[in-house]
Amino acid sequence: MAQIGSFALLLALALSVYSFLAGLIALFRQEEDDASERLSETARRAGVATFTAVLLAAVALVFSAFADDFRIAYIFHHSNRDLSAPYKFATLWSGQEGSLLFWSLLLSAYGFVLRLRYKTDPRLFAYASVILAAVQIFFLSLVNFAANPFGLLEGPLRPDGSGLNPLLQYPEMVIHPPMLYLGYVGFTVPFAFALGALIMKYPGEKWIHITRRWTMVTWGFLTCGIFLGSHWAYSVLGWGGYWGWDPVENASLMPWLAGTAFLHSVMMQEKRGMLKVWNMWLVFATFWLSILGTFLTRSGIISSVHAFAQSSIGNWFAWFLGISFVVFLFFFIKNKSHLKSEHKLESLVSRESSFLFNNQLFLLLCFIVLWGTWFPKISELAQGNKVTVGAPFYNRVAIPVTMLLLLLTAVGPLLAWRKTSLESLKRNFLWPTLGAIAVAIFLIITPESWGSIFGLKPWKDLSYFYSLMVIALSVLVTLTVASEFYRGGRVISKHTGQGMFASMVQLTHRNTRRYGGYIVHFGVVAAMIGFSGAALNQEKEMEMGYGDKMTIGNYELICRSFTQDDGPNYASEWAILDINQKGKNIGTLTPQRLFYKASQQASTKPSIRSNFKEDLYLVYEGQNEKGQPVIKAHLNPMVIWIWLGAWIMVVGTGLALVPNAPAPASVPAAKLEEQAAPVATGD
Repeated sequence: MAQIGSFALLLALALSVYSFLAGLIALFRQEEDDASERLSETARRAGVATFTAVLLAAVALVFSAFADDFRIAYIFHHSNRDLSAPYKFATLWSGQEGSLLFWSLLLSAYGFVLRLRYKTDPRLFAYASVILAAVQIFFLSLVNFAANPFGLLEGPLRPDGSGLNPLLQYPEMVIHPPMLYLGYVGFTVPFAFALGALIMKYPGEKWIHITRRWTMVTWGFLTCGIFLGSHWAYSVLGWGGYWGWDPVENASLMPWLAGTAFLHSVMMQEKRGMLKVWNMWLVFATFWLSILGTFLTRSGIISSVHAFAQSSIGNWFAWFLGISFVVFLFFFIKNKSHLKSEHKLESLVSRESSFLFNNQLFLLLCFIVLWGTWFPKISELAQGNKVTVGAPFYNRVAIPVTMLLLLLTAVGPLLAWRKTSLESLKRNFLWPTLGAIAVAIFLIITPESWGSIFGLKPWKDLSYFYSLMVIALSVLVTLTVASEFYRGGRVISKHTGQGMFASMVQLTHRNTRRYGGYIVHFGVVAAMIGFSGAALNQEKEMEMGYGDKMTIGNYELICRSFTQDDGPNYASEWAILDINQKGKNIGTLTPQRLFYKASQQASTKPSIRSNFKEDLYLVYEGQNEKGQPVIKAHLNPMVIWIWLGAWIMVVGTGLALVPNAPAPASVPAAKLEEQAAPVATGD
């Protein structure tokens, strides 16, 4: 299998080189004759064939993992005989060499789909195909010459392999990295279309429509990947949290923020022909930050518990980042005149201005994360000593920016294009604002018996105040978005006689992009409510023998017993604790500690009881000198809202990709838009 995999990778590299060179020659030939068209077609087919070759290499690696072929160094270091089937399959992306092969596979798959759809706009797709081939050459060069997953071991071998990293032996790790990579890799496609449109001075806005849809798909994948990673960190690492502002976590957040900014500002280019330069740079920044994140995880330049070991391929990524920036900058300077805006901002109280401020805040947040991530390296170069910034820095700076973004998320849907009248703003914004203020007052002045439901005491410290503000702003967003659904549904109901719910469903079907986006905003609100609970977290640690009790919040934990077990893949020890609430038994939790035999590494397995109010989170920390378990308990309010918000965001993204349903004859489209949209003034 090693020979088959190595041959397939060399073949894929040769096909990518041909696809790039032949496509480039066909594009830049002076005359567009039959010979140029044939050359372009062979370049396209070579790009399609690249996917088959890379797929063969990936299948060879997975087959080697299932066959326990420990002659292959990568299989030896990332698998073992007793590893279960799902994790043997996950070997494909569990180490550096395999994950680069997986990246190449996904990129070739995206290219495969793109090249099959080339008839949408043959010339634009030809440019995008050439650019994708250039990126593919880089990654295939890596797996052929710098990080080959089919390298063989020499000398005597251990018969069972070294085993998969214990932290990766969790069900979500079978789907979390693929989702994350589908997002990272997928942003190459919008970049390819954007750079191709820039090079050819593409007329009109068709390229932006194509790019937007590709971006929505990849943004959805990256969103899934980020939240799955957060849930994995929460469920496996045993520290009681879901986001630690680790450099590798930040690496996924930065392209997500830039991509989110682009998805908002692209509407200004479609509707008003504005922000063309801005959008071009946003697309490039999203792609570039995706590669930068990969550079962070593989170069060893910044330490992280999630990063791969330090290796020389960091230099490869540094060169690729530099070359891609120079190429984009060259064509931007050369064809900048093609990107002139067709209109100017007419009023600060307009939807255009809300999108502009929204973009600036997203990029400010992205810069904060980028600065904090790179600050250890910057301080080391400037002062000679490495200074690391932690969660307090990010929270202190990022939370106020996030609250401003929530405010704009609430205000934006109520603003009209070009200019919004004061009367319109007052009419549309009054009731949502009063509702948010009422909720904030309720949380502050309710008696302790009610206030304890939320645990909010904003006068205690700044973090409590932030929690209150995030919840109030989330209510504001919810009410403004709900009012959009209500106004549009009321118009349809008036013309058709349908019920309000059926009318709002029909409204959503008629403009899936707009109302799918609003559902995404509902998901953001739910996640923000979940994040706000972090200020109220409690934790307690205690050595617990038979019958010992621990109290945290209104829970009482009683140690019923503790025991050990031994299996083929790992040995384990755990405690069995009865959980009482207000004197009533509500269940049993069993936190565990695992010791994996092949890798000789230990891992925790927290036991969690979740509801919509809070999570009771127990960790088996180890044993004291008497052999009794040491239990650490966390009480984390509203965490389940984060995972609920993630699901809602994914559903909203999927809905936004569905084509619009035609408007029924009884509801003229122009009439619906006129009555459902905010009132504007001016021409």
